[in-house]
Amino acid sequence: MATADRQCEVVVVGAGYAGLSAARRLHRLGADVLVVEARPRVGGRVWTETLPSGAVVDHGGQWVGPGQDHLEALAAELGVSTFPTFTTGAGVELRQGRRATYAGLIPTSDSAAAAEGVEAIFDLDLTAQQVPLDAPWSAPDATAWDEQTLGSWLTDHLKSPAARQMIDVATEGVFGAEPGEMSLLFALFYLHAGGGLMNLARTTGGAQERRFEGGAQQMALALAAELEGRLLLSSPVRRLEYGDDWAVVVVEDAASASGAGGATAIRARRAIVAMPPALSARFEWAPALPAARTQLSMHAPMGAVTKVHAVYDAPFWRDEGLNGQLVADTGALRITFDDSPADASHGVLVGFVAGNECRQLDDRPAEEVRALVLEDLVRAFGPRVGSPVELVVQRWCAEPFTAGGPVAVFTPGLLTGCGQALRQPVGAVHWAGTETATRWCGYIDGALSSGERAADEVLAVMAR
Repeated sequence: MATADRQCEVVVVGAGYAGLSAARRLHRLGADVLVVEARPRVGGRVWTETLPSGAVVDHGGQWVGPGQDHLEALAAELGVSTFPTFTTGAGVELRQGRRATYAGLIPTSDSAAAAEGVEAIFDLDLTAQQVPLDAPWSAPDATAWDEQTLGSWLTDHLKSPAARQMIDVATEGVFGAEPGEMSLLFALFYLHAGGGLMNLARTTGGAQERRFEGGAQQMALALAAELEGRLLLSSPVRRLEYGDDWAVVVVEDAASASGAGGATAIRARRAIVAMPPALSARFEWAPALPAARTQLSMHAPMGAVTKVHAVYDAPFWRDEGLNGQLVADTGALRITFDDSPADASHGVLVGFVAGNECRQLDDRPAEEVRALVLEDLVRAFGPRVGSPVELVVQRWCAEPFTAGGPVAVFTPGLLTGCGQALRQPVGAVHWAGTETATRWCGYIDGALSSGERAADEVLAVMAR
């Protein structure tokens, strides 16, 4: 066992919303807690930046909608206000080289395909209700669902290529992955946890209903401030040793990134690892984790997503009767939203390059990616969008301590084979992170609830 340089009751690995939520709950109830974070900032997959133009953009998670009670309660407690996503006007559909506008959630240039796609979405959402949120592997048809992919289910249920394309775009936007990459059982669980695919894909009344004044990271900064210095940034974990009633987390010192070397060993009664399974697998574990937990980490890769913000002097597309939303069947940028501030002091379009398109552009020069994105925006909204004041491209797959996003994707067979290891403590090690949430998995709200659940587990053990 490593010699301890520091000691505390609970060490939390990861200062995203899950880790900060766990640490705050522990701290408020009197536990001696320390948080270690590999990045030089808090927030994890939530990161707000003020650009030189003055535009405030969220490079990661940013929306809140009905039912996200943990996130709404935190915002209310901290006095952070929200405003609705702009939806007035028509969306733009690019299909088979043609441009059309549409009203509502679903593009309707091919009405038969739209109807077939909506029917498939309803079928998925109804089936998802049969999956228990706390134990999806116990669903009546869990094995059959886990043996196939969402893609194979769509192939069996959809005849129209246009209907399939519509759901593929929605899937890429929600998961950052292709339908053929994920277990059908996992997809059904995820949809149930978020109120259904229709709910996850829409704005008004759905998961993208509102945004935060000043960005979504500010609440993470407030949580970190409450921890009163019990936070080590730029401190990636090298090794995690554990027993039944102790854990030692060995982190690189902040100076080691500049070549100075060195490490700090933190001994605690319990540890909470608050990050996606694939990232925790990078640690050196002593002893090795149980086989089910190791396999879970190996077969739950992160999705692939690049987020793009194009900033303009004003949201001029609104004057043209457009709401900034795009659905496209080709190109790098398949989905966009109006991301302008509440006062419309400048215009912002936010878009996503996800799944295969993201991976195909991963090794391309930044300027080439920017050019492709602008080309897609011009096809949708006209030549004026080709000259933004600023264009920022956030490649989450290139982030060493994130490795993709927005969420980990579970491959076929994983939930029924190893799912019970997702939240099951291993010795003194407990698990948090939005992937472990039973409600709003993959979202900020799920991260917050997972941290509170892990903190309660630790408090119960320490009380005994």
